[in-house]
Amino acid sequence: MSNFTPKIFTTMREGYDFNLFKTDSLAGLTVAIVALPLSMALAIASGASPDKGLITAVIAGFLISFFGGSRVQVGGPTGAFVVVVFNVIAQHGYDGLLIATFMAGLILIAAGAFKIGRLIKFIPHPVVTGFTAGIAVIIASSQVKDFLGLSLDNVPADFLPKWQAYFGAMTSVHLATLLVGLGALAVIVVLRKFAPKLPGFLIALVLAAVVVALLKLPVDTIGTRFPDMPTSIPMPSLPDVSWARIGELLPSAFTIAFLAGIEALLSAVVADGMTGTRHRSNQELIGQGVANLGSVMFGGLPATGAIARTATNIKAGAKTPVAGMMHALFILAFVLFGSSLMAYVPMAALAAILFVVAWGMGEIDRFIALLRMPNSDRAVLLLTFGLTILVDLTVAIGVGVTLASLLFMARMSETVQLENGNSLGHDGDYDVDDLTQRDDLPKGVEVFRINGPVFFGVAGELLDAMRKIGRTPKVIILRMRLVPMLDASGVTMIEEFIEQARLSGAKIILSGVQPQPQKMLARIGLSDDQPGIYFETDYAAALQLAEQLTSITVH
Repeated sequence: MSNFTPKIFTTMREGYDFNLFKTDSLAGLTVAIVALPLSMALAIASGASPDKGLITAVIAGFLISFFGGSRVQVGGPTGAFVVVVFNVIAQHGYDGLLIATFMAGLILIAAGAFKIGRLIKFIPHPVVTGFTAGIAVIIASSQVKDFLGLSLDNVPADFLPKWQAYFGAMTSVHLATLLVGLGALAVIVVLRKFAPKLPGFLIALVLAAVVVALLKLPVDTIGTRFPDMPTSIPMPSLPDVSWARIGELLPSAFTIAFLAGIEALLSAVVADGMTGTRHRSNQELIGQGVANLGSVMFGGLPATGAIARTATNIKAGAKTPVAGMMHALFILAFVLFGSSLMAYVPMAALAAILFVVAWGMGEIDRFIALLRMPNSDRAVLLLTFGLTILVDLTVAIGVGVTLASLLFMARMSETVQLENGNSLGHDGDYDVDDLTQRDDLPKGVEVFRINGPVFFGVAGELLDAMRKIGRTPKVIILRMRLVPMLDASGVTMIEEFIEQARLSGAKIILSGVQPQPQKMLARIGLSDDQPGIYFETDYAAALQLAEQLTSITVH
């Protein structure tokens, strides 16, 4: 059960004192200062009001740290959800988002309980990089109107029509808005370069708000965009759920769960590398699921572990999950006592923050590095990237993972060798009987050796080899010492091969079968009990049996 114990309990058992609490509290305050403007900006980019982002940071941020499987993970709304959340709200309303997020929470808890955490780690990097870069482009594109102050009543949701609308409205650029956005962007970039420890996002927001208020600039602010925004945490409640809504929102729920799971585990891996600790992947998924359920009850957005905020937490000295919990409590204090100040924040400044976030999400260096990889990896990257931008994130992930899996299996099939002796190399990788397996082969006996896992990608090759023999020998030795694994297709292929050989009058000897293939063959009834089928421990014994079966003495 240790794999399902939240890290908070582990750290408390190790001993927790006031000095650790002070260190964690300071780290939590540092992360809260970073998360505060980011949570508002991400909520607005997602098509929600800024208070939804703050609620998510408070509720989900606290629960992720309390129930999660990482010592220093910090959670909340992230850029990965922006596209999905925006589309769900546009198609199904905010209530639909709450239902989808609630189902995603249950899916994450189930994934953790069934120990699927380790499987998410096998999502190929070209797929992850492709859809992350695509999301970054979409986030940046969604902020062009607010950054330039364009006069557009309705901005199209799709990428290409959106940019067509932008270009059509370029004559309406609002100079004051553009200057505020450029100023905020310059402050963030300069501080990151020359004073990276300072909270650049918050400083940029405060300066932009002060300039706009003092000069009375006619620019759009949170107050003008969201005049009726609540300034407190609502009472908990559950969304109204019906079977019809569950059916229509289930695909979105799976997408939210997938994104939450993969980003949380990637963030936890990054944290492990920075701290030398080890997270519990399945408990982390359960924690993410509980956090999303909690966020829904208070009307919040989907949440997951945030890599940038987690790294900030570590650099600020965080030692335990208490730091992440304190980050949530500090944001709660702002919501309760200072949220009225949000009304003065210019939308252009929030757009500048999201431009910086999108640039970080894009991982330009990694994207360029993957473009130098083989054509298959490059194709997966570009296809996932393009589909994310032009079609749909769900489609992009599905197609990207499927294509990557097919290409991987194609490469794997190329490594599996079916040899009859003439093709064996002399590179030291084989035993002596491997290199001489045909030297004293009795008349009427044929031998094949399979080297590598036999799965459905290579299942037909043995049958093809059988057909190429032309005449059927009296005995066929099938050497399987170098076959570590058989899947259902591989077992079926061997069964068909044996059946074809038996129908032609040949006997089959399987030599050196390893435990996993042996178990798989036994499941379909292939054993010594069947006539014409024999199992031997090694090739020498198989050759001796073949001599007996053909009544030929080798000289």
